[in-house]
Amino acid sequence: MEKETIVVTGGAGFIGSHLSERLIDLGYKVRIIDNLSQGRREWVPKEAEFFEGDILDRSLLNKILEKGCGVFHAAAMSKVAPSVDAPEFCTEQNVLGTQNVLIAAQKCNAKKVVYISSSSCYGNRPAPQHEDLPVNPLNPYALSKYVGEHYCDLWTRLYGLPTITLRYFNVYGLRQPKEGAYALVLGIFLRQYKQGKSLTIHGNGSQRRDFIHVRDVVEATIAAYVSEVSGVVLNVGSGTNISVKELADLISKDQAFGPRRRGDAQVTLADISKIKKVLGWLPKISIEQGIKELI
Repeated sequence: MEKETIVVTGGAGFIGSHLSERLIDLGYKVRIIDNLSQGRREWVPKEAEFFEGDILDRSLLNKILEKGCGVFHAAAMSKVAPSVDAPEFCTEQNVLGTQNVLIAAQKCNAKKVVYISSSSCYGNRPAPQHEDLPVNPLNPYALSKYVGEHYCDLWTRLYGLPTITLRYFNVYGLRQPKEGAYALVLGIFLRQYKQGKSLTIHGNGSQRRDFIHVRDVVEATIAAYVSEVSGVVLNVGSGTNISVKELADLISKDQAFGPRRRGDAQVTLADISKIKKVLGWLPKISIEQGIKELI
């Protein structure tokens, strides 16, 4: 039988590359579009068909997406700090780019679009955060991802395009960003530890985060695609959280404290009861196990 084609936007990035690898392992034919602004060419699986380009290029999207393909939309201008400094670029990539993907998917009668959103939509809503909570975006990144959710919902209701939205919490694992504006706190800590430097904590470290391993995230994402479920929003997190200070303590006691970053939420904690019920998915990797593996 001919392999089912899957298109992964942002497939050369941290999460997208892991997702692409797993899809190939499962027997799918994978096509990747990535502008390599955050991803790396060497992370693209050799079995994947790679297109270097941007989701703002609608002609390229129309070329890559074929009739009946599946779409995992992971490409985005991600993270809080860069979006605060460049809100217009964030909006262009995350809102207009998502619309372009949906239009292309609609044209080719795609099987389903899995949209990667973010727990940042919740802002400082009380924990645990569940999908029915009113959103509270604290920065342009969070707002842009939430707007993308509405585009997906509209395309399902108005055009009949099957979509499902996943709100990722704090994803970590191999290939996580360690440097620059897109670096994740755990990646920064591990880089500083490797270099023999003090771990830099923004604020007093009391901020709590729900960390979820990238392998668990990939399994949840594929489960969302193969399910019959459409038109819903699901949290993808561990259902537990840890403070930034506690996280640092797991790596090194050599720590330094600096000013807190603008637009950061105080607590993230996923209520994962809905995804358990809808997809039968459960996370398997604890934060202690994941950090030990990375170290």
